[in-house]
Amino acid sequence: MIIFDKHSDISEIKSLEGATFLVNKPKGWTSFDVVKKLRYALKKIYKRKKYKVGHAGTLDPLAEGLLIICTGKHTKNIQSFQSQKKEYEAVVKLGATTPSSDAEFPEENIKDISHLEIPQVKDKLLSFVGEITQRPPVFSAIKKSGKRLYQYARAGQEVEIPVRQVHIDHIENILIDLPFLSFRMQCSKGTYVRSLAADIGEELGVGGYLYQLKRTRIGAFSSSDAYSVQELFDNLIDQIEKD
Repeated sequence: MIIFDKHSDISEIKSLEGATFLVNKPKGWTSFDVVKKLRYALKKIYKRKKYKVGHAGTLDPLAEGLLIICTGKHTKNIQSFQSQKKEYEAVVKLGATTPSSDAEFPEENIKDISHLEIPQVKDKLLSFVGEITQRPPVFSAIKKSGKRLYQYARAGQEVEIPVRQVHIDHIENILIDLPFLSFRMQCSKGTYVRSLAADIGEELGVGGYLYQLKRTRIGAFSSSDAYSVQELFDNLIDQIEKD
């Protein structure tokens, strides 16, 4: 299986029946936005009206970082990529919550955090390392009864969200500058960093939400080796123009 990153020679793409790309999703884009832009170029390359393109693990619009894009016959490998460990760099803001547990909505439930001590915050953060029970955010792409959870949330409908078991392997590079708490973490498939942020804030009694998020690794693959979306798109367009 050929995996294209920013160090690869992409000229052989036309001879392949499928490919896998490492791409950095920018903040403000949905994962599908990336798929749609790259599919446009790939359909031009292969001169097809339809062409399979998918991603191995959704990143929220406000998150950035590594997205693995699979095309053609490589789309059968999506599940194997999804099951691999993920690494994130996160910033949590304490002292408030939001409906989505990230910065998409205005802060609410604002609380004083002047009583918090840095060792206390660090110990609480590290207490989440290991096997934990987590409830996914209501604003998520998980399906229930054929609809995405965020569709219920945006319609103002309440829905019961089952908890799940996830595993956080480690949390490191911790920097605390209240109200902000930044760290790097490695976790299992299905872990929601937004839920972790909310749970940390709840455990500390002041609330919290995910302020920033970047996915830096999926398995052995790093965001430092990934194309920007525009860079990959331009390289694919170049192959069309060489016909």
